[in-house]
Amino acid sequence: MNRHELLFRFGIIGLLAAVLCFIQPAPAQDVEEIVRKIDELYRANSSYARMEMEIVTPHWQRTLLMNIWTEGKEKTFIRILSPPKEKGVATLRLKTEMWNYLPRANKVIKIPPSMMMSSWMGSDFNNDDLVKEFTWQDDYTHRLIRPEDAKPELLYIESRPNEDLPIVWEKIVGAVEKERILPVWSRYYDEDNRLMRIINYSDVKRMGDRLIPSVMEVIPQDKEDQKTILRYLEAAFNVRHKGDIFSLRNLRSRN
Repeated sequence: MNRHELLFRFGIIGLLAAVLCFIQPAPAQDVEEIVRKIDELYRANSSYARMEMEIVTPHWQRTLLMNIWTEGKEKTFIRILSPPKEKGVATLRLKTEMWNYLPRANKVIKIPPSMMMSSWMGSDFNNDDLVKEFTWQDDYTHRLIRPEDAKPELLYIESRPNEDLPIVWEKIVGAVEKERILPVWSRYYDEDNRLMRIINYSDVKRMGDRLIPSVMEVIPQDKEDQKTILRYLEAAFNVRHKGDIFSLRNLRSRN
């Protein structure tokens, strides 16, 4: 083999190596680290938020104004402030147990397991959504994927629940801003690989000590012309709560 043939062969090998390096996935951020950041975006040791929930159906539409308190993953308290018809309705979650207070009847009702899949206040969230203690980090396995219509500024993550967990979704595919690590959308699939729910995230704002999408639009795929939009009006994280917020007695309080 003469010198020119040898250089040509080495040149071809070098070119192939460069092409292979180009087509293989770039060393992106660790998927677990991305998931951790997303998981902690709305979570804190404690939090307070004032939110609007707009519920749109083919037959009616309404907007609820509410205050929400959380403590860790196990405690949630929600009180509706308006409209007048629902004012004072409250929900308490302690671990996997849940109660609703109905001020017009002056009754506290414990939600039985048979009603956990029922809609909460007519929205596209059910009672089970409010009591789940699952986290992306601990209860799902993840991998980076690249759809055919992938955008260069986004990362795409496929998440599947760990075995033996009571999670209805077979998989969840999410798009995340590559630069700021903020969610853009999530798509939820059932065991037959049918798209059942889309959540779109938008209107990024600084709330408390963090930057978050302040609007979440939930669109069920099995209900035509229906959606629920959550808007953060204000939020604070890792705050000290006053009084015994997470108690059955507080359900009846009008404060």
